[in-house]
Amino acid sequence: MKKFISYLLVALMVLGTGFAGSQKASAQSTDELEQKIENKKNKQEEIEKEQSNLKNDKQNTEEKIEKNLDKQDSVNSEITTINQKLTDTREKISTKENEITDTNEQLDKLSNQIDELNAQIEKLKKEIQELKERIKKREKLLKDRLRAIQSNGGSMKYIEVIFGAKSFSDLISRSSAVNTIMDQDKDIMETHKREKQEVEDKQAEVKTKKGNVEQKKAEVEDKKASLKSQKQELESLKSELDDQMAEKESLLGDLEEKEKDLENYKVSLEDEQEILRKQKAANQKAIELAKQEKEKLKQLARERQRERKANNNSGSSSSSSSDNSSGGNSDGGSNHSAAPASSGNGMFNYPLSAPVTSGYGQRWGSLHAGIDFGVGPGTSVGSAASGVVISTHSESDGTMNGYGNVVLVSHSINGTSYTTLYAHLSSIAVSSGQTVSSGQIVGTSGNTGQSTGPHLHFEIHRGGWNGSKSNSINPLSVLN
Repeated sequence: MKKFISYLLVALMVLGTGFAGSQKASAQSTDELEQKIENKKNKQEEIEKEQSNLKNDKQNTEEKIEKNLDKQDSVNSEITTINQKLTDTREKISTKENEITDTNEQLDKLSNQIDELNAQIEKLKKEIQELKERIKKREKLLKDRLRAIQSNGGSMKYIEVIFGAKSFSDLISRSSAVNTIMDQDKDIMETHKREKQEVEDKQAEVKTKKGNVEQKKAEVEDKKASLKSQKQELESLKSELDDQMAEKESLLGDLEEKEKDLENYKVSLEDEQEILRKQKAANQKAIELAKQEKEKLKQLARERQRERKANNNSGSSSSSSSDNSSGGNSDGGSNHSAAPASSGNGMFNYPLSAPVTSGYGQRWGSLHAGIDFGVGPGTSVGSAASGVVISTHSESDGTMNGYGNVVLVSHSINGTSYTTLYAHLSSIAVSSGQTVSSGQIVGTSGNTGQSTGPHLHFEIHRGGWNGSKSNSINPLSVLN
């Protein structure tokens, strides 16, 4: 009887110790869950703060886009003005070219006229030379006559000739002869005078014509030089306008490129906003799950407390039964709380088994924020840790910076939030808000988006995913 009582006391002590251990484990699990809930709430505040920052950043980006568009309008207006000036300048240059062409034609005509006048002058020179020779002969003849008249007594000889007539008919003959001689002398003198005046008139006329033509040619040449100078000024203006146009078009190209970058950045911010919204929802779901798990642990603790009281009242037979039941429930409670710890422990599992073909770091002038696994299309991709799917994006969405089909999963490991990203998938096997376990298939590898070949692109971010990738970490540093 004493031995039975001793065994009974020992059994009660063991049973009490078991219940105490179970209660202690339950309290510890509850505390862990309480801490997890608190961390998740803090994460919610961080997400809300990040959402506010993104909203402000998006607003600033939209303002920059608006200013960029205003500047583009201004530059387009300047280009229109320059283009109009260029059109006017080209028309003026064309007009000047036509005027220069007309002037050249005038110069050609005047040159031809000058050539003709020079030919006339040469011809006149010959005629003048002939006239001069005739005049010279006449002058000699007249001089000879004058000398003869002077040596014979001048006009008295004619009287002697007349008075020397022997008959009336001889008188008539002699008078007629004298008249004839005098008429001939007179004709010679008049012809001499006329031809001499004719030569002088022709010389003056040709000289005047040539002077007029040469003056006109000089005026036309001055006009041509002026037109060429004006054309040169217009061409210089056109060159300046061309330079201005090239500068404005280059500026417009830069503005359009900047606008494109801003629009892409805006889309990236919108993606981040959407991801944060889904991450917030996923985080809230994780909080609810933790609360449910905490409530279950509390309920389990209350049930064990009732069982302990019942066992204390029932005696040794129920103690044995209570011991077996208590042991089973204790194991089950331990397994339930161990799942999150085993999935993380500060480490992640590889999403698939394949060689790393491209590491984390700078590549082609920008950050390659993850690692690439060289694997063909269709290979199953597992979640690197347990968590909640934040969002999924298909290639048809045209978003997520060329990632193609992509899945993002939120994780909480040792009180720290992480986000994993699986990109270029050929298919997606999960949906937003879904809870996944470590190793659970989230999709299959592929070659979607801006991909150079079939592979899996894998990223890990401390906190939520953001387009700047500033919080990305090297996956190899935390993978098992």
